[in-house]
Amino acid sequence: MTPATDSPLAKLNTYKTKQDTKQIRLTSRILHIGSAVSRLNPFEYVQANPFVYLPDAEALAKALKQRGFLNDYVRCIEDREPIGDLLEDAFGSDWVRMTTEEGQPVFPREARSLDWVNDGITELRPMIRNGFNHHYIPGSSIKGALRTAIAYHLLKHSARYRVPKQSRVSAIEDRLRKSMGQLRRKARFYDDGVFMDELFANFGLSYQGREVKARQGPNTDIMRAVQVSDSEPLIEEKVQRQGKRPFFRNLPVVTEVVVSSRFPDYRAKYRASIYAEMVFNVRTQFTLSVDQEMLSWFRHNGGMQLPFESVDDLLQICREFAQDQWDFEHDYWAVVQNNPRAQGRNLDFGDIRSIYEPERCPHTLRLGWGSGFRGTTVGLLLPDELVGDIRDACGIKAPGFEAPKSRRTIMNSKGEIKYVPGWIELKAVQ
Repeated sequence: MTPATDSPLAKLNTYKTKQDTKQIRLTSRILHIGSAVSRLNPFEYVQANPFVYLPDAEALAKALKQRGFLNDYVRCIEDREPIGDLLEDAFGSDWVRMTTEEGQPVFPREARSLDWVNDGITELRPMIRNGFNHHYIPGSSIKGALRTAIAYHLLKHSARYRVPKQSRVSAIEDRLRKSMGQLRRKARFYDDGVFMDELFANFGLSYQGREVKARQGPNTDIMRAVQVSDSEPLIEEKVQRQGKRPFFRNLPVVTEVVVSSRFPDYRAKYRASIYAEMVFNVRTQFTLSVDQEMLSWFRHNGGMQLPFESVDDLLQICREFAQDQWDFEHDYWAVVQNNPRAQGRNLDFGDIRSIYEPERCPHTLRLGWGSGFRGTTVGLLLPDELVGDIRDACGIKAPGFEAPKSRRTIMNSKGEIKYVPGWIELKAVQ
């Protein structure tokens, strides 16, 4: 039933007030945010050094039909085959500049990425793009990462914020151990019922001195008071520095992502390679707002205190979470030994160890690929053996082995393992 327009809940839905709003600059060495399509088929991209091209499928079909090659294209789709040879036959060696008869480009410049992969790409994983074919970072992805950091902060400092005992780490451990047999089936939403709903949505509302009746859910979730915009588009930009070589910001690249683990003697072990669109040298901005008046309406039903009041509070919460993840990753890479003969791969992680040498984490948050289970809410607060049991219950078993057992690192264009994905720095610019 829709509330009356003069009810407290209706006013709560339509009011306007002053907010703590700041423009946040986001920078990252290299970043991947997944798209609605997890993987592209071989006929959906073309690897042709020095770029990987994503065609406009509709324009490509039109152009091929106009040249009499549509049936060949359909056959490639049915057989899941690459289309490079087909393009040569239909359009010649200059196929990349091909347009339809209406002048629509078949391979838009915005939909190409620099090819860093030395071998053939299989099952390319695209990064999210907006309607203009530009990469960007959705506000929902940033807000989700903020929510994770806040939950971690509350659980780590549960006594300070008076988190109800049934939602503290010790109680979460007990419930995880008792429900291990059902965990695989419930894993995706398990934490909602165990602690996330309690931390974020178990609130009553009071507006202008009147209690507002609202079911537990979106209207009683404290993150309603936090607004995060989508980032500005990640548009490639060449930066010329005086007396120095130019470099590129927001450079779209296709990379080989090495998935590795280790043997019991700590020698690095090659597991697989993933090929993904990423953005290198990311620099963009987004808007982050905390509605302080709205936040004042929330009263936790179990007496828990709110952990933030401002944008600066949120950034500090994120930094603390990032530091704990940083320390965990440092400890892992400090003991893993290079393995130059790992199934034909030279697993030299010297540059990765160098990244984690500083004791103080230089980043604010980890976003998208990279964080793994230990970077999701409660993972770093649980005992190692319990995390291993959860991994075995939800994924591929590896009894007695640490979790997570694998890491993702990124090769540069020279085939060197050079980067780790997902670390971002957030800085208020106003």
